[in-house]
Amino acid sequence: MPTANGGRTNPLRDPRDKRLPRIAGPCGLVIFGVTGDLSRKKLMPAIYDLANRGLLPPGFALTGFARRDWNAEDFGQVVYEAVRKHARTPFRQEVWDRLAEGLRFVQGSFDDDASFDELERTVRELDEKRGTGGNHAFYLSIPPSAFPVVCKQLARSGLSAQEDPDVWRRVVIEKPFGHDLASAKELNAIVNEVFPEDSVFRIDHYLGKETVQNVLALRFANQLFEPIWNANYVDHVQITMAEDIGLGGRAGYYDGIGAARDVIQNHLLQLLAFTAMEEPTSFSSDELRAEKIKVLKAVKLALPLEETSARGQYEGGWQGGEQVPGLKEEEGFNPESTTETFAAITYEVENRRWAGVPFYLRTGKRLGRRVTEIAVVFKRAPHLPFDATMTEELGQNALVIRVQPDEGVTMRFGSKVPGNQMEVRDVTMDFGYGNAFTESSPEAYERLILDVLLGEPSLFPVNEEVERSWEILDPVIEFWADSAEGPDGYPAGSWGPDSSAEMLARTGRHWRRP
Repeated sequence: MPTANGGRTNPLRDPRDKRLPRIAGPCGLVIFGVTGDLSRKKLMPAIYDLANRGLLPPGFALTGFARRDWNAEDFGQVVYEAVRKHARTPFRQEVWDRLAEGLRFVQGSFDDDASFDELERTVRELDEKRGTGGNHAFYLSIPPSAFPVVCKQLARSGLSAQEDPDVWRRVVIEKPFGHDLASAKELNAIVNEVFPEDSVFRIDHYLGKETVQNVLALRFANQLFEPIWNANYVDHVQITMAEDIGLGGRAGYYDGIGAARDVIQNHLLQLLAFTAMEEPTSFSSDELRAEKIKVLKAVKLALPLEETSARGQYEGGWQGGEQVPGLKEEEGFNPESTTETFAAITYEVENRRWAGVPFYLRTGKRLGRRVTEIAVVFKRAPHLPFDATMTEELGQNALVIRVQPDEGVTMRFGSKVPGNQMEVRDVTMDFGYGNAFTESSPEAYERLILDVLLGEPSLFPVNEEVERSWEILDPVIEFWADSAEGPDGYPAGSWGPDSSAEMLARTGRHWRRP
C-alpha cells in the first residue's frame, strides 16, 4: 500500500501483522480465592510476567477478594513475595512499583452484600484513578460450589453489568466444570444467567501451553505431516499425562473425583480434539471451536468397556530412591474408596479420516516419571525388502509431541546401523524448544490471562465442548461405579496396572514408555 512519500507501508507497523505482540487495553482483574495456592504460585506471578513483558496497560489494576483481615499493604506484600518466588522473568523494581500502584484488597465473604458493595466502589474508584475504563474480569479461583452465590452477588451489586457496548465485564472459571453432564449443565446455566457465553472464559491451562498450540502449527503449517495424518497411515494414537507424585495433602479433595474426571474429561480430550480435528478455514475463535466441536461429536467409546478401559490405585513402593506410601495410607483418604488414581480409556473417532484408528488416553499418579505427550504411531511398511534378521529391532514409526516437561517433537524411524551388514533399527530425530529458540516459552497462565483481557476466546472451551466431553466420559464412570471389581493396584514408580497393558495387548499393541 503506497504511502504519501511514495514508499510502502512497513509490514511491522501493520496492525494486522500477527507477529506484533498484542497489548491489553485499559482494564483490571479481580481475583476471588486470592489466598489459595493457584493465585500465589500461578496467577500473581503470571500477571507480573505480563507486566514485565510490557503486555499490560500502565494503569492495570489487580484486586484481591478474601476473608483475610488484610489491608492493601498486606495484600501488596503477599503479591510481592509470590512474584519474587515464582515469577518466570527477572525481577525489576520499576515494573513492580508500577504494578503495585494498582493493587487493591477487599475483605469479605461470598454471602456478604456489604463486601460486594465495597468491591463495586473499589472498581469504580479504579476506573477514575487508574483509567481502567470500566473493563474488568472476575477470576473465580474458588470451588464450583461457591459459583452460584458469587455470580448472584456480582449481578446484585451491578459488577457484572455491561450496559455500554464499549465496556466489558468477563468471568474466568477454573476447572472442574462440573462432575458429570448434569452438573456441568447446571453450572453453565448458573453462570450464563449473569454473563453471556461470549463473556465466559473457562480455563484449561493445558491449552495455554506452547506445545499444545504447536500441534496446530505442526499439522497445518507443513506439507510434511498432513498427507499421512489419517487412517491410511496411522495405526493408533496414544495421549499420556503421567505424574510421579502422589496425592499428599489433596487426598480428601481427590476422593470421589478420580483421574478420569480430573484429567481425561478436560486436558486429554482437548488434546485429542487438537490431534484429530480437521483444518479450520481460519484460526479465528469461531472456526477453531467449530472444528473441535465437530470432532468431539465424532468421538465414541470403544466397546466392551471391560476390555477397552482400565483403572487403578497406586500402592506403596520405591520412587526416585524414596519409599512412598500407597493411596490407602495417604492421610485423609478413605481406605474403602474406589476412586481411581490411574485411568486408561480407548476411544474411536467415527469419521472418514480416523475410521478404525484407536485413540488410547491414559493418566495416573505415582507413575514412572512426569510427562505429557501425544504419540502418533504409524502402521508398518506394507513390504520390507529385508531379511527378518535385518529388521528384528525395528519398531513402528512414530511422531511424538512432548507437551511437558521437555517441550518438543521427536520422530522415530528406521536407519541402517553402521557396519558391513545390513541391519536396521530405530533412531530418533529430536526438536527441543529450549534448543531452537532463545526466548523461553511463557507460562500457560500468562497466555490465558492475556487472552482474557484481550477478549480472545480461541483457547477456552465453550458450553458445548464441556458438555460433550462429559457425554463422552460419563458412561465409563457409570460402568466403573456399577462394577463389582474395584481399581487394580499398581506399584509406585510403575506405568500403571496390568489391566492397562492388557487393554492394548488384546489388539497386539503396547504402551510407549516415555
